[in-house]
Amino acid sequence: QPRDSAFIDAELTEIVANEQYERSIIPTSGWVSSWYSCFTGGLWDQKSNLRRTILGTSLQMMQQWTGVNFIFYYSTPFLQSTGAIDNVFLISLIFTLINVGSTPISFYTVERFGRRTILIYGAFGMMVCQFLVGIIGVTVGFNHTHPLLDGTSVANNIPAVNAQIAFIAIFISFFASTWGPGAWIVIGEIFPLPIRSRGVALSTASNWLWNTIIAVITPYMVNRDQGDLKSSVFFIWGGLCTVAFVYSYFIIPETKGLSLEQVDKMMEETTPRTSSKWKPTVTFAETMGTGEKGLVIHEEDV
Repeated sequence: QPRDSAFIDAELTEIVANEQYERSIIPTSGWVSSWYSCFTGGLWDQKSNLRRTILGTSLQMMQQWTGVNFIFYYSTPFLQSTGAIDNVFLISLIFTLINVGSTPISFYTVERFGRRTILIYGAFGMMVCQFLVGIIGVTVGFNHTHPLLDGTSVANNIPAVNAQIAFIAIFISFFASTWGPGAWIVIGEIFPLPIRSRGVALSTASNWLWNTIIAVITPYMVNRDQGDLKSSVFFIWGGLCTVAFVYSYFIIPETKGLSLEQVDKMMEETTPRTSSKWKPTVTFAETMGTGEKGLVIHEEDV
């Protein structure tokens, strides 16, 4: 766009108007009150700070509930405990490489299909993979081995074990291209300026809290002298991915193509299920009386 473009002028006016408004409502009473402001408003009020804080913290909780860190933290000892795989370190390395290689896919999908869409389909894909790993494992896979003369054990059905590993790899690919980056993008867009830094901080704290909880409880589920669930643990992760799928459909709004100034208006006027159809009809600057009427900025027009 040229320097004197009307689109640039309108966008700048929009940013300035929103910045002036939000600075006027930033809490100035004190440190405690500024954190308390993250929890103000009604639970059923779409645009309230409380609703957005719950959205951010629960989204990061759901990201951990997918079970991805079970794979990254415990795949080596877990696969060793099954007695069905020889080179477990190589398998763990492959999982890590798939995670790294799949993440850049989100650079395209998050803007092409939207945040809400990739979280919904990502959760569904992970759910299917987790249940398939569990079903194969308890029927013919990890859970079925026989001892060898040297004291080790080997899987009764090697192709079934390979299928389980393949579905775990596909699960990681789904996560890395959807929920891995997608959850962080959403929490960076849903909070208004007065609580943005604190809202993101609380969401990040939720991520690490649940990361720690899962890291602590997982050994009790899979260790041989504890739960010894073996492949059955994937039914737990599959169930939690089902919760994440339902959560994404009913709770996550679509922020694709919207400026941070427009996200607030969208959350006021729509529900998560209708948010993808929302289009701005008036700029924030126009609402505040500082902009020209009749010019609404759309990402595709710039």
